[in-house]
Amino acid sequence: MTPAPLSALAALIALAAAPRADARRVVLLVADGAGTAYWSAALYAADSLALAAFPVAGLVDPRNTSRPLPESASSATAFATGLRTFSAAVGVGPDSLPRLTVLEAAEAAGLGTGLVTTTHLIDATPAAFAAHVPNRRQGVDIARQMAAAGIEVLLGDGRSAFDPTVRPDSLDLIAALRRDHVWVETPAELAAHAAADSVHALAGFFAIDRAFDTALRRPTLVEMTSAALQVLDRDPDGFFLLIENEHTDHFGHQNLPLGAIVDEVLEVDRAVRVALEYRADHPETLIVVIGDHETGGLSLVADSTGALAAAWSTTGHTAELIPVFAIGPGAEEFGGIRTAAAVGRALFRAVGARGPPVSGGDD
Repeated sequence: MTPAPLSALAALIALAAAPRADARRVVLLVADGAGTAYWSAALYAADSLALAAFPVAGLVDPRNTSRPLPESASSATAFATGLRTFSAAVGVGPDSLPRLTVLEAAEAAGLGTGLVTTTHLIDATPAAFAAHVPNRRQGVDIARQMAAAGIEVLLGDGRSAFDPTVRPDSLDLIAALRRDHVWVETPAELAAHAAADSVHALAGFFAIDRAFDTALRRPTLVEMTSAALQVLDRDPDGFFLLIENEHTDHFGHQNLPLGAIVDEVLEVDRAVRVALEYRADHPETLIVVIGDHETGGLSLVADSTGALAAAWSTTGHTAELIPVFAIGPGAEEFGGIRTAAAVGRALFRAVGARGPPVSGGDD
């Protein structure tokens, strides 16, 4: 980015912070690619979901400014910035200029922040909250910006983007993260350090993006969620935490059998349960569970035996409205039919910050 956009972004960050009367704790959990049929299948298989405790449900219009079919980068950028933008954009507006994200606003307000994902940390959804580039493929730039963003918890895959032996500029972003974070490389280290009261910043990369057996993926989404909440809970001012499950999207693109889809959505629901258990002790916590788009055009049909089965219409994305669920202070703002940008502006309010004004198509 040029110095001018950076300066403008710094001014926005300074403006965003607003006085808060108490701690704000916000957990945004994104089930990538999961539409209503995904959650329906999980409910029918399990009979009950942790998600059933959420009193507010709504639908999200995820369309971007480029075309009817949404994708992760523009949807996540709308959640992160409160603005609709173009396909593949990461943390930038429709003019390609950087826009303040809710994570940056939370940092400016003194809250802790975290990014947790089952895919690469530089992938579209987490990147949109911590970086500003016009194309999601600019992983070298995304990693550099993410490493410098002051995020307290970074857990996911994608070590190579931070590794000086792989990066074309030879920057050692792993060393940079190690200076400010407790570094973990195994599930056991993750659990041990997260439980230590002295740990206030935690980073770790794990080989989980290509772990397509839900039962064998380690650490699990549940374990990473629990670790992130333990660490961020030590910030007395509160926190903003993004948790993403990417494998719902992976599995949709592969048109896998319904059992695999159910297993993955139930893993998301187990992470939701961890967040709800945390909220039981911290009722000031807002939890929002959402998808960024629907993948595969999943419908639920009966097979030749009469059992429920998956029927797919595409290996790509669809333009379906996406379910959103919320519980906690401000949950009512997520009910009804909302645009992805409106969801983002509600998240700004949840962390006590000023979001962008409403512009055309963002209602």
